Amino acid sequence: MALDWGRAGLAWPHREASSFVQAGGLRWHVQRVGAGPVALLIHGTGSSTHSWRALMPILAQHFTVVAMDLPGHAFTGTPAAAAQLSLPGMVASLAEALALDVALVVGHSAGAAIAARMVLDGQIAPSALVSINGALLPLAGLPGLLFPPTARLMASSSLIPQLFARRNWDRRAVERLIAGTGSTIDAQGLALYGLLLRDAAHAAGALGMMARWDLKPLASDLARLHTPLTLLVGSNDKAVPPPDARRVRARLPADNAGSVHVLSGGGHLVHEERAGEVAAHVVRCAFTQPA
Repeated sequence: MALDWGRAGLAWPHREASSFVQAGGLRWHVQRVGAGPVALLIHGTGSSTHSWRALMPILAQHFTVVAMDLPGHAFTGTPAAAAQLSLPGMVASLAEALALDVALVVGHSAGAAIAARMVLDGQIAPSALVSINGALLPLAGLPGLLFPPTARLMASSSLIPQLFARRNWDRRAVERLIAGTGSTIDAQGLALYGLLLRDAAHAAGALGMMARWDLKPLASDLARLHTPLTLLVGSNDKAVPPPDARRVRARLPADNAGSVHVLSGGGHLVHEERAGEVAAHVVRCAFTQPA
């Protein structure tokens, strides 16, 4: 199951750029705009293509921008096998759906982990990789011990996503949730997140993804990530600790020309809050890499 495109998609950002592709047993919602080298955008857990609504038209001045809803999210179907919602499963599914020569990949939060894993596994070979508040390391301390089993417990019940979706997700409730990430976004963004939160299939997909997420192998493999990695960090991110970016940079091999850029005051959804500033960093890093 997925969101109903006939109803929920009527006012979807960049609806005219949307198409649906059948691959790997899933029906994927894909958006494509612009011309030039391909820039692949990968959203994070619980989000969708809508999170790129402000960034896409700016990047489309330089790239063919491709974004898609991840499995179990928004308008893309939910895989029959729960293992496909894990990091290796997401990577395999995305690689099967994507038949493009990717020049640049941009990932937000968990999407950055998917992007890095795809590069490490040879699924794509971009000249540059950009992480926006990337969740690239396991949670530290007590949260790291408690979160995975809690998510697995919630995902194991089909009732939990339904109860979650039936909650009174009015504008104030959505605002509080977004504020908890350190971000303030526009009315359109709030309405779209509210739409996603009220959908049981989307909630189940997000919970299933969180329940099966294991970043330990990726954290170890960062030592062999040679594609230049740019880490964009919102200083007010309350979802992924901003100091994690420096820890990630320290794990990269000596020949990785990666860098860390802190966007002062930006929250976890900084690409929605300050799309122009984020786009400038993305374009700069893409065109300063060796061919």
